Amino acid sequence: MTPPSVHTTFLAARDAREQAYAPYSAYRVGAALCLKNEEARIAGCNVENASYGATICAERTAVCRAVAEKGPKVEFEHLVLVTQTPAPPCGMCLQVLSEFVGGEFPIYLATPEGIQEALTLNDFLPRRFNLTPPSSL
Repeated sequence: MTPPSVHTTFLAARDAREQAYAPYSAYRVGAALCLKNEEARIAGCNVENASYGATICAERTAVCRAVAEKGPKVEFEHLVLVTQTPAPPCGMCLQVLSEFVGGEFPIYLATPEGIQEALTLNDFLPRRFNLTPPSSL
């Protein structure tokens, strides 16, 4: 059984998936981040581009929105990712997440029907690239 806060994040991710722009793959993805000590949920969807490398994933959309809205010290409690069948974040999204969270960060994989699996960042990315950011941030 998932906590109520995860269900609220799931609903935000499921709604975000409906906004996805996926004319090339038809693979719509929604993601939502729960912020620590806040009721806020920051959602994102995938936005494809004819130049596939310019496509941005839902997870990175949510992270970028959170930083733009809350600043670089924003703290995340968990992520819910909604796809048609449960799918992990891509490597690029995992690396971006690792810039802001630790290895035990919860990642919930879901379908439009609900949460299917609960994992951590370490489950997906046990040996991430890591530099120490400048202390001025």
